[in-house]
Amino acid sequence: MPFRSPYRHGFVRAAVCIPSLRVADPAFNAEQSIELAREAARQGALISLFPELGLSGYSCQDLFHQQALLGEVLTGLASFVDASSELPGLFVVGAPLRFADRLFNCAVVVQGGAVRGVVPKSYLPNYREFYEKRHFAPASVARRLGRAGESMVLLGRDVPFGADLVFTALNVAHLTLGVEICEDLWAPVPPSSALALAGATVICNLSASNVTIAKAEYRRLLCASQSGRTVTAYLYAAAGAGESTTDLAWDGHGMIHENAQLLAESERFAAGPQLVMADVDVELLSQERMRWTAFSDGPGEAAEPRSVRRIEMAIQLPEPAKNERLRRRLPRFPYVPADPDCRDERCREVYEIQVQGLSQRLRASAIEKVVIGVSGGLDSTQALLVAAQTMDRLGLPRRNVLAYTLPGFATSAQTLANGWKLMRALGVSGEEIDIRPAAERMLADLDHPASRGEAVYDITYENVQAGQRTSILFRLANQQGALVVGTGDLSELALGWSTYGVGDQMSHYGVNASVPKTLIRHLIRWRADQAERREEGGELAGVLRSIAATTVSPELVPGEENGEPAQSSEAVVGPYDLQDFHLYWISRYGFRPSKVAYLALAAWGELDHGEWPQGVPEASRTAYDLPAIKRWLRVFLKRFFQTSQFKRSALPDGPKVGSGGSLSPRGDWRAPSDSSADLWLRELEERVP
Repeated sequence: MPFRSPYRHGFVRAAVCIPSLRVADPAFNAEQSIELAREAARQGALISLFPELGLSGYSCQDLFHQQALLGEVLTGLASFVDASSELPGLFVVGAPLRFADRLFNCAVVVQGGAVRGVVPKSYLPNYREFYEKRHFAPASVARRLGRAGESMVLLGRDVPFGADLVFTALNVAHLTLGVEICEDLWAPVPPSSALALAGATVICNLSASNVTIAKAEYRRLLCASQSGRTVTAYLYAAAGAGESTTDLAWDGHGMIHENAQLLAESERFAAGPQLVMADVDVELLSQERMRWTAFSDGPGEAAEPRSVRRIEMAIQLPEPAKNERLRRRLPRFPYVPADPDCRDERCREVYEIQVQGLSQRLRASAIEKVVIGVSGGLDSTQALLVAAQTMDRLGLPRRNVLAYTLPGFATSAQTLANGWKLMRALGVSGEEIDIRPAAERMLADLDHPASRGEAVYDITYENVQAGQRTSILFRLANQQGALVVGTGDLSELALGWSTYGVGDQMSHYGVNASVPKTLIRHLIRWRADQAERREEGGELAGVLRSIAATTVSPELVPGEENGEPAQSSEAVVGPYDLQDFHLYWISRYGFRPSKVAYLALAAWGELDHGEWPQGVPEASRTAYDLPAIKRWLRVFLKRFFQTSQFKRSALPDGPKVGSGGSLSPRGDWRAPSDSSADLWLRELEERVP
């Protein structure tokens, strides 16, 4: 598979097919289903799901007991099976089939010109508008008759029959398919729960499901929650145009969920056939199961999983398309909500978590003041906003926030001015301590060339300043009976972009420790919008927007240009937009570098493809080609896996904000400080062109 093929990186393209049909016309329905199956295969789908009883129509009622109809269903099924011999992938269609002198509502799994298995419906609705027990027998009847685990004769062949079947692809890693039918999902313990515990990573639900007011949202909740509980991709296909409307209506609702997230959804009430597609990440599902101990432990005593029969097959893969796009939403900023509806809630929650953490620390230590260094940059701004809100929460005056600007050899006029504007706008105590005299004395004590006027700006030169700032803040805290609030963020910790021990790596409590740089910038923009809405004064909103637009810099090397810092952090450690993306997929999911590079290219490769979060200025938007991604991912791997773990191993306390978003040695990330990055770097070089 070429590098740009999703199948190379653990994805499987899934299709939910909703054909137009005619009630009790299997020949027409088979023809319509074949056309959609061909189109799904042409677009690269490996799994294609059709609605419940789609070959006959769900709303046939007593016609299901007519031999003529059942005979024509077999003819239509035969034509579908024959057509599949020329198509890559696997297909799941619905049909009424006889077995052991009973009629069953069945899902038929078809692949490569053959029926691979038949799964009967387990739970038959017999209430309100549904009377399936009038026509069909549930799967349990076959078990009571002693026919469980047997095969049925279908189209002249013995075919496995039963609700205990799972279908495993021998040539596609992590792909095992389970099937349930409509009402099965509504049951207290759906069959898919046991199928997932037996290894199914993709669940197909063939459904009819008439539409009533608000039912669509309930379907979404059911599918999302079951895909989350079972850690599966959940495909759902409901009956659409053509079903009888004698007493009911149908909306053709198709959905694809993955681990509780909606990836794709059909247009409801469409007049014609529909094809809904998404690339599901079966490798991600396998990774999640490996990490989630509750899944590994199984169901416990409450519900032991049933034994299953595993049907193994090699599935013909679709021909890869040149420069294939990944078919799923892939956010550029995985830590930042792109959906405006989620924005306020998510940002407000981040602040609440940070404020709650700092508030509890102050209560527990009986301390009422905090000391914080304010640089006029992103991190100290976010920490200062949290500190001010914490005082409000505790009923203490904001003057108890002791904020200090600590200008050094390279502090720019812009950041110094912004720091002062911010302190005034928030109403905290603000003072300035020039660290240059103390730094000059230390450089002289070290006999550093810079103390003799030479332009030597090495790491010692930089860290003398960083150390002076931290030392002063701690001594001020001693003097004032206060607690030092740390400002360093998750992105800096991941890249080791902090001064160990006597620098910004250390504090009494690090409120930003699990908040990445991209999210901090977003939070500050959001807080600026809030300031305008609340009429807190134009100065606060203006300075926050100015800070959000400032170049990220440690401001330790002289050379101010155009009023902005000359030194750029991103020129050394890489663009935070991209490095935060790498951090998320490597630390949260443990993906190999080649897959992370593929995902980065899918998200960042085209400027106009994909969503941008609200508030990201047009001028700040950029794209990265594969060479740039590979270059900065190489930097990330070296710094993350090899050179900076010792700093993370000695982190002060701080609240975890996001799922998988902490590098605390007491939480999400526990790693040796002396490991090698060679295997990650080698995989990147060998597998990324």
